[in-house]
Amino acid sequence: MEARRNTSDTVPDRSRRRPGATRLDRFRGRAVTVMGLGLFGGGVGAARYLAGLGARVTVTDLKDSKALASSVKALEGLPIAFHLGGHPAADFTEADVVVVNPAVNKKKSEFVRMAEAAGAEITSEMNLFVEACPAAVLGVTGSSGKSTTTALMGEMLRRSRPSRVGGNIGKSLLDELGEIRPEEWIVLELSSFQLEDLGVLGWSPQVAVATNLSPNHLDRHGPMEAYVEAKKNIVRFQSSGDAAVLNADDELLRTWQAEAQGRGSRVVWYSGSRSLPEGVFADGQTIVFRLGARQERLDLTGRIRLLGKHNLANIAAAAAAAQLLDVPVETIGEVVAGFRALRHRLEPVGRQGGVLFVNDSKATTPLAAKASMEAFDGPVVLIAGGRDKGMDMSPMVEAIRRKARAVVLIGEMAGALEQGIGCKGPHVERAASVADAVGCAARFARPGDVVLLAPGYTSWDMFDNYEQRGDAFRDAALRLGAEPVEPQP
Repeated sequence: MEARRNTSDTVPDRSRRRPGATRLDRFRGRAVTVMGLGLFGGGVGAARYLAGLGARVTVTDLKDSKALASSVKALEGLPIAFHLGGHPAADFTEADVVVVNPAVNKKKSEFVRMAEAAGAEITSEMNLFVEACPAAVLGVTGSSGKSTTTALMGEMLRRSRPSRVGGNIGKSLLDELGEIRPEEWIVLELSSFQLEDLGVLGWSPQVAVATNLSPNHLDRHGPMEAYVEAKKNIVRFQSSGDAAVLNADDELLRTWQAEAQGRGSRVVWYSGSRSLPEGVFADGQTIVFRLGARQERLDLTGRIRLLGKHNLANIAAAAAAAQLLDVPVETIGEVVAGFRALRHRLEPVGRQGGVLFVNDSKATTPLAAKASMEAFDGPVVLIAGGRDKGMDMSPMVEAIRRKARAVVLIGEMAGALEQGIGCKGPHVERAASVADAVGCAARFARPGDVVLLAPGYTSWDMFDNYEQRGDAFRDAALRLGAEPVEPQP
Protein backbone atom coordinates (compact mmCIF):
# COMPACT_ATOMS: atom_id res chain seq x y z
CA MET A 1 0.00 0.00 0.00
CA GLU A 2 1.32 3.42 -0.95
CA ALA A 3 2.18 5.71 1.96
CA ARG A 4 0.79 9.24 2.08
CA ARG A 5 3.21 12.10 2.34
CA ASN A 6 3.79 13.59 5.81
CA THR A 7 1.07 11.56 7.53
CA SER A 8 0.33 8.09 8.81
CA ASP A 9 -2.83 7.88 6.73
CA THR A 10 -2.91 5.84 3.52
CA VAL A 11 -4.44 6.14 0.12
CA PRO A 12 -7.53 3.97 -0.43
CA ASP A 13 -6.91 0.28 -0.95
CA ARG A 14 -6.59 -0.55 -4.65
CA SER A 15 -6.82 -4.31 -4.18
CA ARG A 16 -10.63 -4.43 -4.35
CA ARG A 17 -11.37 -3.42 -7.90
CA ARG A 18 -14.30 -5.41 -9.25
CA PRO A 19 -17.53 -6.88 -7.90
CA GLY A 20 -16.38 -10.27 -9.18
CA ALA A 21 -14.49 -11.90 -12.02
CA THR A 22 -16.28 -11.29 -15.30
CA ARG A 23 -16.11 -13.73 -18.19
CA LEU A 24 -16.12 -11.50 -21.24
CA ASP A 25 -16.86 -14.52 -23.45
CA ARG A 26 -20.28 -14.89 -21.80
CA PHE A 27 -21.72 -12.54 -24.45
CA ARG A 28 -20.34 -14.39 -27.47
CA GLY A 29 -23.14 -15.57 -29.73
CA ARG A 30 -25.87 -14.30 -27.39
CA ALA A 31 -28.73 -12.06 -28.50
CA VAL A 32 -28.24 -8.65 -26.87
CA THR A 33 -30.67 -5.75 -27.18
CA VAL A 34 -29.42 -2.24 -26.43
CA MET A 35 -32.52 -0.31 -25.40
CA GLY A 36 -31.99 3.40 -25.98
CA LEU A 37 -29.20 4.42 -28.35
CA GLY A 38 -29.32 8.06 -27.28
CA LEU A 39 -26.94 10.87 -28.16
CA PHE A 40 -24.58 10.92 -25.17
CA GLY A 41 -22.35 7.94 -25.90
CA GLY A 42 -23.65 5.32 -23.47
CA GLY A 43 -25.75 3.42 -26.00
CA VAL A 44 -23.07 3.72 -28.66
CA GLY A 45 -20.40 2.52 -26.25
CA ALA A 46 -22.44 -0.47 -25.10
CA ALA A 47 -23.36 -1.51 -28.65
CA ARG A 48 -19.78 -1.26 -29.93
CA TYR A 49 -18.37 -3.05 -26.87
CA LEU A 50 -20.80 -5.96 -27.07
CA ALA A 51 -20.42 -6.34 -30.83
CA GLY A 52 -16.66 -6.54 -30.27
CA LEU A 53 -17.23 -9.38 -27.80
CA GLY A 54 -19.12 -11.37 -30.42
CA ALA A 55 -22.68 -10.70 -29.28
CA ARG A 56 -25.54 -10.52 -31.76
CA VAL A 57 -26.44 -6.89 -31.08
CA THR A 58 -29.73 -5.16 -31.84
CA VAL A 59 -30.18 -1.46 -31.06
CA THR A 60 -33.70 -0.15 -30.54
CA ASP A 61 -34.89 3.36 -29.76
CA LEU A 62 -38.19 5.23 -29.88
CA LYS A 63 -36.47 8.01 -31.82
CA ASP A 64 -35.94 7.58 -35.55
CA SER A 65 -32.70 7.39 -37.49
CA LYS A 66 -32.77 11.09 -38.36
CA ALA A 67 -32.90 12.16 -34.72
CA LEU A 68 -30.13 9.69 -33.87
CA ALA A 69 -28.01 10.25 -36.97
CA SER A 70 -24.75 11.02 -35.14
CA SER A 71 -25.01 7.92 -32.96
CA VAL A 72 -25.95 5.67 -35.89
CA LYS A 73 -22.97 7.00 -37.86
CA ALA A 74 -20.64 6.19 -34.94
CA LEU A 75 -21.62 2.50 -35.31
CA GLU A 76 -21.22 2.28 -39.08
CA GLY A 77 -19.60 -0.90 -40.32
CA LEU A 78 -20.35 -2.96 -37.23
CA PRO A 79 -22.59 -6.07 -37.33
CA ILE A 80 -25.46 -4.35 -35.52
CA ALA A 81 -29.17 -4.40 -36.37
CA PHE A 82 -31.05 -1.12 -35.90
CA HIS A 83 -34.74 -0.99 -35.02
CA LEU A 84 -35.40 2.73 -34.65
CA GLY A 85 -38.60 4.70 -34.33
CA GLY A 86 -40.17 2.08 -32.04
CA HIS A 87 -39.54 -1.00 -29.92
CA PRO A 88 -40.41 -4.34 -31.58
CA ALA A 89 -41.58 -6.77 -28.90
CA ALA A 90 -39.34 -9.55 -30.26
CA ASP A 91 -36.24 -7.51 -29.38
CA PHE A 92 -37.16 -8.10 -25.74
CA THR A 93 -38.93 -11.46 -25.69
CA GLU A 94 -36.16 -13.15 -27.70
CA ALA A 95 -33.15 -11.43 -26.09
CA ASP A 96 -30.67 -13.12 -23.78
CA VAL A 97 -29.45 -9.77 -22.43
CA VAL A 98 -31.06 -6.30 -22.47
CA VAL A 99 -28.88 -3.25 -21.84
CA VAL A 100 -31.23 -0.51 -20.65
CA ASN A 101 -30.42 3.19 -21.03
CA PRO A 102 -30.45 4.98 -17.63
CA ALA A 103 -33.15 7.35 -18.90
CA VAL A 104 -35.60 4.43 -19.21
CA ASN A 105 -37.82 3.91 -16.16
CA LYS A 106 -37.40 0.17 -15.76
CA LYS A 107 -40.17 -0.04 -13.16
CA LYS A 108 -42.74 1.27 -15.63
CA SER A 109 -41.45 -0.01 -18.97
CA GLU A 110 -43.63 -2.74 -20.46
CA PHE A 111 -40.68 -3.77 -22.67
CA VAL A 112 -38.38 -4.32 -19.70
CA ARG A 113 -41.12 -6.38 -18.08
CA MET A 114 -41.38 -8.46 -21.28
CA ALA A 115 -37.65 -9.14 -21.18
CA GLU A 116 -37.71 -10.09 -17.51
CA ALA A 117 -40.64 -12.44 -18.07
CA ALA A 118 -38.72 -14.11 -20.90
CA GLY A 119 -35.74 -14.66 -18.59
CA ALA A 120 -33.39 -12.07 -20.07
CA GLU A 121 -30.55 -10.58 -18.04
CA ILE A 122 -31.17 -6.85 -17.47
CA THR A 123 -28.08 -4.65 -17.21
CA SER A 124 -26.74 -1.19 -18.11
CA GLU A 125 -23.76 0.41 -19.80
CA MET A 126 -22.27 1.46 -16.44
CA ASN A 127 -22.74 -2.00 -14.95
CA LEU A 128 -20.95 -3.55 -17.94
CA PHE A 129 -18.04 -1.17 -17.40
CA VAL A 130 -17.75 -1.68 -13.65
CA GLU A 131 -17.86 -5.48 -13.99
CA ALA A 132 -14.91 -5.50 -16.38
CA CYS A 133 -12.83 -2.49 -15.27
CA PRO A 134 -9.40 -3.57 -13.96
CA ALA A 135 -8.60 -0.21 -12.31
CA ALA A 136 -9.68 1.48 -9.10
CA VAL A 137 -12.55 3.98 -9.31
CA LEU A 138 -13.22 7.39 -7.80
CA GLY A 139 -16.96 8.04 -8.08
CA VAL A 140 -18.72 11.39 -7.79
CA THR A 141 -22.43 11.94 -7.23
CA GLY A 142 -24.79 14.61 -5.90
CA SER A 143 -27.91 16.55 -6.78
CA SER A 144 -25.83 19.41 -8.18
CA GLY A 145 -22.16 20.18 -8.69
CA LYS A 146 -21.14 16.65 -9.60
CA SER A 147 -20.04 17.40 -13.18
CA THR A 148 -17.85 20.34 -12.17
CA THR A 149 -16.39 18.35 -9.27
CA THR A 150 -15.76 15.35 -11.54
CA ALA A 151 -14.01 17.47 -14.16
CA LEU A 152 -11.89 19.26 -11.54
CA MET A 153 -10.97 15.98 -9.88
CA GLY A 154 -10.13 14.37 -13.20
CA GLU A 155 -7.78 17.19 -14.16
CA MET A 156 -6.10 17.20 -10.72
CA LEU A 157 -5.54 13.46 -10.89
CA ARG A 158 -4.37 13.53 -14.50
CA ARG A 159 -1.49 15.80 -13.52
CA SER A 160 -0.17 13.22 -11.03
CA ARG A 161 -0.90 9.73 -12.37
CA PRO A 162 -2.53 7.81 -15.23
CA SER A 163 -6.30 8.37 -15.08
CA ARG A 164 -9.46 8.70 -17.17
CA VAL A 165 -12.78 10.52 -16.74
CA GLY A 166 -16.17 9.23 -17.84
CA GLY A 167 -19.67 8.24 -16.83
CA ASN A 168 -22.62 10.59 -16.57
CA ILE A 169 -20.41 13.53 -17.53
CA GLY A 170 -20.97 12.37 -21.09
CA LYS A 171 -18.29 9.85 -22.01
CA SER A 172 -18.60 6.08 -22.08
CA LEU A 173 -15.33 4.36 -21.21
CA LEU A 174 -16.40 0.95 -22.52
CA ASP A 175 -14.46 1.62 -25.73
CA GLU A 176 -11.29 2.10 -23.68
CA LEU A 177 -11.56 -1.00 -21.47
CA GLY A 178 -8.89 -2.85 -23.42
CA GLU A 179 -6.43 0.01 -22.81
CA ILE A 180 -7.08 0.55 -19.08
CA ARG A 181 -4.25 -0.65 -16.86
CA PRO A 182 -4.66 -1.82 -13.25
CA GLU A 183 -2.45 0.99 -11.93
CA GLU A 184 -4.75 3.71 -13.29
CA TRP A 185 -7.56 5.53 -11.49
CA ILE A 186 -10.93 6.02 -13.18
CA VAL A 187 -13.00 9.09 -12.27
CA LEU A 188 -16.72 8.48 -12.86
CA GLU A 189 -19.62 10.86 -12.51
CA LEU A 190 -22.52 8.68 -11.32
CA SER A 191 -26.18 9.68 -11.54
CA SER A 192 -28.91 8.39 -9.26
CA PHE A 193 -30.14 6.20 -12.14
CA GLN A 194 -26.71 4.65 -12.63
CA LEU A 195 -26.21 4.12 -8.90
CA GLU A 196 -29.62 2.48 -8.63
CA ASP A 197 -28.55 0.00 -11.34
CA LEU A 198 -25.17 -0.61 -9.70
CA GLY A 199 -26.86 -1.75 -6.50
CA VAL A 200 -27.43 -5.21 -7.99
CA LEU A 201 -23.64 -5.66 -8.24
CA GLY A 202 -23.07 -4.81 -4.58
CA TRP A 203 -20.37 -2.36 -5.71
CA SER A 204 -19.19 1.06 -4.56
CA PRO A 205 -16.09 2.94 -5.74
CA GLN A 206 -12.89 2.89 -3.70
CA VAL A 207 -13.22 6.67 -3.25
CA ALA A 208 -16.76 8.08 -3.15
CA VAL A 209 -17.51 11.81 -3.33
CA ALA A 210 -21.01 13.13 -2.57
CA THR A 211 -21.61 16.84 -3.16
CA ASN A 212 -25.13 17.34 -1.77
CA LEU A 213 -28.65 15.90 -1.67
CA SER A 214 -31.78 17.83 -2.59
CA PRO A 215 -35.03 16.79 -4.28
CA ASN A 216 -34.43 15.69 -7.88
CA HIS A 217 -35.86 13.12 -10.28
CA LEU A 218 -38.76 12.47 -7.92
CA ASP A 219 -40.93 11.86 -11.00
CA ARG A 220 -38.76 8.76 -11.53
CA HIS A 221 -37.70 7.64 -8.04
CA GLY A 222 -40.88 8.49 -6.18
CA PRO A 223 -40.41 9.79 -2.63
CA MET A 224 -37.24 11.63 -1.61
CA GLU A 225 -36.27 8.64 0.53
CA ALA A 226 -36.03 6.42 -2.56
CA TYR A 227 -33.85 8.98 -4.35
CA VAL A 228 -31.51 9.18 -1.34
CA GLU A 229 -31.32 5.38 -1.12
CA ALA A 230 -30.24 5.20 -4.77
CA LYS A 231 -27.54 7.80 -4.16
CA LYS A 232 -26.32 5.97 -1.05
CA ASN A 233 -25.14 3.07 -3.21
CA ILE A 234 -22.01 5.13 -3.80
CA VAL A 235 -20.90 4.31 -0.22
CA ARG A 236 -23.16 1.39 0.75
CA PHE A 237 -20.79 -1.35 -0.45
CA GLN A 238 -17.46 0.20 0.48
CA SER A 239 -15.14 -1.75 2.74
CA SER A 240 -12.03 -1.36 4.86
CA GLY A 241 -9.46 0.84 3.16
CA ASP A 242 -11.99 2.80 1.07
CA ALA A 243 -12.84 6.47 1.59
CA ALA A 244 -16.01 8.62 1.50
CA VAL A 245 -15.62 12.37 0.87
CA LEU A 246 -18.82 14.01 2.14
CA ASN A 247 -20.19 17.56 2.33
CA ALA A 248 -20.34 18.59 5.98
CA ASP A 249 -22.86 21.31 5.11
CA ASP A 250 -25.48 18.83 3.88
CA GLU A 251 -27.83 17.55 6.57
CA LEU A 252 -28.65 14.29 4.79
CA LEU A 253 -25.05 13.46 3.97
CA ARG A 254 -24.09 13.86 7.62
CA THR A 255 -26.31 10.86 8.38
CA TRP A 256 -24.13 8.67 6.13
CA GLN A 257 -21.14 8.78 8.47
CA ALA A 258 -22.10 5.91 10.75
CA GLU A 259 -22.86 3.52 7.89
CA ALA A 260 -19.67 4.37 6.01
CA GLN A 261 -17.45 4.03 9.07
CA GLY A 262 -19.28 0.86 10.09
CA ARG A 263 -18.01 -0.73 6.88
CA GLY A 264 -14.46 0.43 7.58
CA SER A 265 -14.43 3.40 5.22
CA ARG A 266 -12.52 6.52 6.12
CA VAL A 267 -14.85 9.56 6.11
CA VAL A 268 -13.32 12.88 5.03
CA TRP A 269 -15.51 15.95 5.45
CA TYR A 270 -15.35 19.11 3.36
CA SER A 271 -17.11 22.47 3.38
CA GLY A 272 -17.33 25.45 1.09
CA SER A 273 -18.41 27.85 3.81
CA ARG A 274 -17.12 27.02 7.31
CA SER A 275 -14.14 25.86 9.30
CA LEU A 276 -13.88 22.17 10.16
CA PRO A 277 -11.85 20.62 12.99
CA GLU A 278 -10.67 18.03 10.48
CA GLY A 279 -11.18 17.89 6.74
CA VAL A 280 -10.90 20.32 3.82
CA PHE A 281 -12.73 23.65 3.79
CA ALA A 282 -12.85 27.09 2.20
CA ASP A 283 -11.80 30.08 4.30
CA GLY A 284 -12.81 32.86 1.94
CA GLN A 285 -10.90 31.98 -1.23
CA THR A 286 -8.30 29.95 0.64
CA ILE A 287 -8.63 26.17 0.80
CA VAL A 288 -7.52 24.76 4.15
CA PHE A 289 -6.37 21.13 4.45
CA ARG A 290 -6.61 19.60 7.92
CA LEU A 291 -5.87 15.95 7.31
CA GLY A 292 -4.18 13.84 9.94
CA ALA A 293 -1.49 15.70 11.88
CA ARG A 294 -0.82 18.39 9.29
CA GLN A 295 -2.43 21.59 8.04
CA GLU A 296 -1.80 23.35 4.72
CA ARG A 297 -3.38 26.41 3.15
CA LEU A 298 -3.90 27.06 -0.57
CA ASP A 299 -4.55 30.73 -1.34
CA LEU A 300 -6.72 30.99 -4.46
CA THR A 301 -7.57 34.69 -4.14
CA GLY A 302 -8.08 36.14 -7.61
CA ARG A 303 -7.33 32.78 -9.25
CA ILE A 304 -10.80 31.18 -9.35
CA ARG A 305 -12.60 31.59 -12.67
CA LEU A 306 -15.74 29.68 -11.72
CA LEU A 307 -18.76 31.84 -10.89
CA GLY A 308 -20.68 31.44 -7.64
CA LYS A 309 -19.83 30.83 -4.00
CA HIS A 310 -21.22 27.30 -4.28
CA ASN A 311 -18.27 26.43 -6.51
CA LEU A 312 -15.99 26.85 -3.49
CA ALA A 313 -17.64 23.68 -2.18
CA ASN A 314 -17.00 21.89 -5.46
CA ILE A 315 -13.34 22.97 -5.35
CA ALA A 316 -13.04 21.79 -1.73
CA ALA A 317 -14.59 18.42 -2.63
CA ALA A 318 -12.21 17.86 -5.53
CA ALA A 319 -9.25 19.04 -3.46
CA ALA A 320 -10.12 16.65 -0.62
CA ALA A 321 -10.32 13.65 -2.95
CA ALA A 322 -7.13 14.73 -4.71
CA GLN A 323 -5.25 14.86 -1.43
CA LEU A 324 -6.42 11.35 -0.56
CA LEU A 325 -4.69 10.23 -3.75
CA ASP A 326 -1.53 12.23 -3.02
CA VAL A 327 -2.01 15.03 -5.55
CA PRO A 328 0.25 17.89 -4.36
CA VAL A 329 -1.42 21.07 -3.08
CA GLU A 330 0.50 23.09 -5.67
CA THR A 331 -0.98 20.99 -8.47
CA ILE A 332 -4.49 21.46 -7.06
CA GLY A 333 -3.97 25.23 -7.17
CA GLU A 334 -2.71 25.16 -10.75
CA VAL A 335 -5.74 23.19 -11.90
CA VAL A 336 -8.23 25.50 -10.17
CA ALA A 337 -6.53 28.59 -11.62
CA GLY A 338 -6.80 27.24 -15.15
CA PHE A 339 -10.29 25.77 -14.90
CA ARG A 340 -13.21 27.44 -16.65
CA ALA A 341 -16.91 26.65 -16.38
CA LEU A 342 -18.14 23.52 -18.14
CA ARG A 343 -20.60 24.10 -20.94
CA HIS A 344 -24.15 24.77 -19.76
CA ARG A 345 -23.06 25.14 -16.12
CA LEU A 346 -22.88 28.83 -15.20
CA GLU A 347 -21.07 29.30 -18.50
CA PRO A 348 -20.45 32.93 -19.57
CA VAL A 349 -21.20 33.02 -23.29
CA GLY A 350 -21.06 36.70 -24.24
CA ARG A 351 -21.11 40.37 -23.28
CA GLN A 352 -22.96 43.28 -24.80
CA GLY A 353 -23.33 46.83 -23.51
CA GLY A 354 -22.14 45.92 -20.04
CA VAL A 355 -24.53 42.94 -19.81
CA LEU A 356 -23.17 39.42 -19.29
CA PHE A 357 -25.07 36.47 -20.82
CA VAL A 358 -24.69 33.28 -18.75
CA ASN A 359 -25.87 29.80 -19.75
CA ASP A 360 -26.83 27.53 -16.84
CA SER A 361 -29.15 25.25 -18.78
CA LYS A 362 -28.04 22.37 -16.53
CA ALA A 363 -29.88 24.04 -13.61
CA THR A 364 -32.85 21.68 -13.97
CA THR A 365 -34.21 21.94 -10.40
CA PRO A 366 -35.63 24.93 -8.49
CA LEU A 367 -32.80 24.68 -5.95
CA ALA A 368 -30.20 24.70 -8.73
CA ALA A 369 -31.84 27.79 -10.25
CA LYS A 370 -31.74 29.45 -6.82
CA ALA A 371 -28.01 28.72 -6.48
CA SER A 372 -27.44 30.05 -9.98
CA MET A 373 -29.11 33.38 -9.21
CA GLU A 374 -27.19 33.67 -5.96
CA ALA A 375 -23.89 33.32 -7.82
CA PHE A 376 -24.13 36.99 -8.77
CA ASP A 377 -23.95 40.07 -6.55
CA GLY A 378 -25.98 42.28 -8.88
CA PRO A 379 -29.43 41.88 -10.45
CA VAL A 380 -30.25 39.18 -12.97
CA VAL A 381 -32.79 39.03 -15.74
CA LEU A 382 -33.84 35.41 -15.50
CA ILE A 383 -34.99 33.06 -18.24
CA ALA A 384 -36.75 30.10 -16.62
CA GLY A 385 -39.25 27.32 -17.20
CA GLY A 386 -39.50 23.85 -18.69
CA ARG A 387 -41.00 20.52 -17.68
CA ASP A 388 -41.65 19.76 -14.02
CA LYS A 389 -40.05 16.84 -12.12
CA GLY A 390 -42.42 17.07 -9.16
CA MET A 391 -40.41 19.50 -7.00
CA ASP A 392 -41.23 22.43 -4.73
CA MET A 393 -40.74 25.71 -6.59
CA SER A 394 -40.71 27.92 -3.48
CA PRO A 395 -36.88 28.19 -3.11
CA MET A 396 -36.64 29.39 -6.71
CA VAL A 397 -39.54 31.83 -6.32
CA GLU A 398 -38.02 33.29 -3.16
CA ALA A 399 -34.70 33.84 -4.96
CA ILE A 400 -36.48 35.42 -7.94
CA ARG A 401 -38.14 37.95 -5.66
CA ARG A 402 -34.76 38.86 -4.15
CA LYS A 403 -32.46 38.72 -7.17
CA ALA A 404 -34.34 39.22 -10.44
CA ARG A 405 -34.94 42.55 -12.14
CA ALA A 406 -37.31 40.75 -14.50
CA VAL A 407 -38.23 37.20 -15.48
CA VAL A 408 -38.93 35.74 -18.92
CA LEU A 409 -40.77 32.40 -18.75
CA ILE A 410 -40.78 29.57 -21.29
CA GLY A 411 -42.17 26.07 -21.56
CA GLU A 412 -44.78 24.07 -19.68
CA MET A 413 -44.08 25.56 -16.25
CA ALA A 414 -44.45 29.19 -17.38
CA GLY A 415 -48.00 29.54 -16.06
CA ALA A 416 -47.29 27.89 -12.71
CA LEU A 417 -44.15 29.95 -12.19
CA GLU A 418 -45.93 33.20 -13.07
CA GLN A 419 -48.63 32.37 -10.56
CA GLY A 420 -46.04 31.46 -7.95
CA ILE A 421 -44.06 34.69 -8.42
CA GLY A 422 -47.29 36.70 -8.10
CA CYS A 423 -47.76 40.43 -7.88
CA LYS A 424 -45.06 40.85 -5.22
CA GLY A 425 -42.33 39.72 -7.56
CA PRO A 426 -40.49 41.36 -10.47
CA HIS A 427 -42.00 41.99 -13.88
CA VAL A 428 -42.83 38.77 -15.74
CA GLU A 429 -43.04 38.15 -19.48
CA ARG A 430 -43.65 34.96 -21.44
CA ALA A 431 -41.83 33.87 -24.59
CA ALA A 432 -42.57 31.16 -27.13
CA SER A 433 -38.93 30.20 -27.69
CA VAL A 434 -35.52 30.58 -26.12
CA ALA A 435 -34.50 32.98 -28.89
CA ASP A 436 -37.51 35.21 -28.16
CA ALA A 437 -36.75 34.97 -24.45
CA VAL A 438 -33.16 36.16 -24.93
CA GLY A 439 -34.30 39.15 -26.98
CA CYS A 440 -36.92 40.04 -24.39
CA ALA A 441 -34.47 39.65 -21.49
CA ALA A 442 -31.88 41.84 -23.22
CA ARG A 443 -34.42 44.67 -23.41
CA PHE A 444 -34.94 44.55 -19.64
CA ALA A 445 -31.25 44.28 -18.75
CA ARG A 446 -29.16 47.27 -17.69
CA PRO A 447 -25.37 47.65 -17.68
CA GLY A 448 -23.96 45.47 -14.90
CA ASP A 449 -26.86 43.00 -15.05
CA VAL A 450 -26.68 39.34 -15.99
CA VAL A 451 -29.07 37.74 -18.47
CA LEU A 452 -29.22 34.28 -16.95
CA LEU A 453 -30.65 31.07 -18.35
CA ALA A 454 -31.31 29.05 -15.17
CA PRO A 455 -34.52 27.22 -16.07
CA GLY A 456 -35.15 25.29 -12.85
CA TYR A 457 -36.81 22.55 -14.92
CA THR A 458 -35.97 19.99 -17.58
CA SER A 459 -35.76 20.80 -21.29
CA TRP A 460 -37.92 17.92 -22.52
CA ASP A 461 -40.97 20.05 -23.31
CA MET A 462 -39.07 22.01 -25.98
CA PHE A 463 -35.74 20.21 -26.59
CA ASP A 464 -34.22 16.73 -26.56
CA ASN A 465 -31.82 17.72 -23.77
CA TYR A 466 -30.45 20.61 -21.77
CA GLU A 467 -27.47 20.95 -24.14
CA GLN A 468 -29.77 21.88 -27.03
CA ARG A 469 -31.50 24.44 -24.82
CA GLY A 470 -28.17 25.94 -23.77
CA ASP A 471 -26.94 26.05 -27.35
CA ALA A 472 -30.12 27.90 -28.37
CA PHE A 473 -29.46 30.46 -25.63
CA ARG A 474 -25.85 30.96 -26.72
CA ASP A 475 -26.78 31.28 -30.39
CA ALA A 476 -29.48 33.83 -29.61
CA ALA A 477 -27.11 35.92 -27.47
CA LEU A 478 -24.46 35.95 -30.18
CA ARG A 479 -27.03 36.88 -32.83
CA LEU A 480 -27.89 39.91 -30.70
CA GLY A 481 -24.29 41.02 -31.06
CA ALA A 482 -22.85 39.78 -27.76
CA GLU A 483 -19.06 39.42 -27.90
CA PRO A 484 -18.19 35.74 -27.31
CA VAL A 485 -16.49 34.65 -24.11
CA GLU A 486 -13.68 32.11 -24.49
CA PRO A 487 -15.13 28.61 -23.86
CA GLN A 488 -13.65 25.87 -21.67
CA PRO A 489 -11.06 23.94 -23.71
